Amino acid sequence: MEKISRNRAKGRLSNVVNWYFSQENIDDANSCIVDFMNGMELPNIYLDNENELHTSSDGQKVAVAVDSLLASHSFKYFGKGKGVSVYGFIDQRNFNFYAMVNSPADRESTFVFDGLVHNDNIKSTMHSTDTHGQSEAAFALAYLLGFKLAPRISKLSDCTLYSLEKKEIYVDRDYKILPSKYINTKLIEKYWDEILRFVATIKLKISTPSQLFKRLNSYSKQHPIYKALKELGHVIRTIFVLDYIDDLELRQAIEKQLNKIENSNKFNKAVCVGEEEFQQGTKEEMDVVDGCRRLIKNALICWNYLYLSKKINDEESVGRKQQMIASIRAGSIVTWKHFNLEGFYDFADEQVKDSFDLSHPININLNAILVPNNT
Repeated sequence: MEKISRNRAKGRLSNVVNWYFSQENIDDANSCIVDFMNGMELPNIYLDNENELHTSSDGQKVAVAVDSLLASHSFKYFGKGKGVSVYGFIDQRNFNFYAMVNSPADRESTFVFDGLVHNDNIKSTMHSTDTHGQSEAAFALAYLLGFKLAPRISKLSDCTLYSLEKKEIYVDRDYKILPSKYINTKLIEKYWDEILRFVATIKLKISTPSQLFKRLNSYSKQHPIYKALKELGHVIRTIFVLDYIDDLELRQAIEKQLNKIENSNKFNKAVCVGEEEFQQGTKEEMDVVDGCRRLIKNALICWNYLYLSKKINDEESVGRKQQMIASIRAGSIVTWKHFNLEGFYDFADEQVKDSFDLSHPININLNAILVPNNT
């Protein structure tokens, strides 16, 4: 970085990295940009409903070039080497609001809720994952936290449906899809107070959801609270599977949102210089590196929103503004071809000044543009 930078004393960048690039500072910087974009108007064009926010998460396998206790073997992803899993979160507006580095051997469903309760300004109403990111306990916890878990299910035929009534009742009603097991409501009632305390601990941020799940799964036999959560999850998951079968728009919305995080993973490769692999061995160092990568992505996306907001605001014709908004909505804000990510970095004052006048948020009245006043 120093070799391709100008107008900075030698060692200055190293000093910045050593003293300021802590995980707390990087997380705060990412939160600042996400909160800044959250106050803008243009990102809301990607929302299907004004009062709903669809988010998604997915794990990306990344190789580790040095010895690391966190890394593990996986011939499918790393060949003869080792690697880790970077679990990232994104919403409909392409805000990269959280990510964490974990062992690829860990189950992804235990980390789904860490990102959803991390940022108070990103309030998800529906969250999508792939098939590996869901479990019965995860369905129950999502319901109790106030949002809908909506994973992509690859094999519906393998899903077990549960009911509160006998199977014969649904046969008599001529149901085409029938349950095969019953829900143990007594177990839910017995440990209901403990379940509520479990949820309260998460909401108060006393402990992270992944830590609590690991604690419950650390016993030789399944913990009673975990069993009760699974029983409640059978109810929620059965309802979702039936909706998933019946609702085409739901399946399309899930696929669309998961495509956004896949596109964000491609953005990671563009941001990286050289091979996309970790040169660090500890989890703390990897989290910092991934946080810096996410910071660059959020900064570029924020610049795109600011630039397009200014262009729309400068346009006088309402019809032209509507065309511009329609084009932006039909495409993706996650584009980076207009950025030179591998050139020289010039820190001279005249080079780093805001030449586009984007120093303040430019709010555009979408309602006035999309529904113009004919009077």
